[in-house]
Amino acid sequence: MTEDNRQPPRVTATDAARRLIAEIRQDYPEILFHQSGGCCDGSSPMCYPADDFKVGERDVKLGEIDGVPVYISASQFEAWKHTQLILDVVPGRGGMFSLDNGREQRFLTRSRVFDAGELDALG
Repeated sequence: MTEDNRQPPRVTATDAARRLIAEIRQDYPEILFHQSGGCCDGSSPMCYPADDFKVGERDVKLGEIDGVPVYISASQFEAWKHTQLILDVVPGRGGMFSLDNGREQRFLTRSRVFDAGELDALG
């Protein structure tokens, strides 16, 4: 949260995630993230070319990381609205359809529960 008492960000990223985002943007300048709710690729944050993914009318935009929008489904948002999602990177393969696949590192979502003051600011 900032000193002017604005809302805390619902999504943020580690330096490693920001570096991988920058690397992917060299090949795909316009990308977006959608926090997966499960199925084939588990609950990984999926990275797509912006024009290859249709954001649903019920999807919730959590925020942006270095100008890259991050979305989550409304049902997932309800389950996670009390937490800040933190995009990170670990060794391994990305999701089958995610742009981190084949780069020997993949995005991973970590989280932390907002404290009482942050929850109040979020309303």
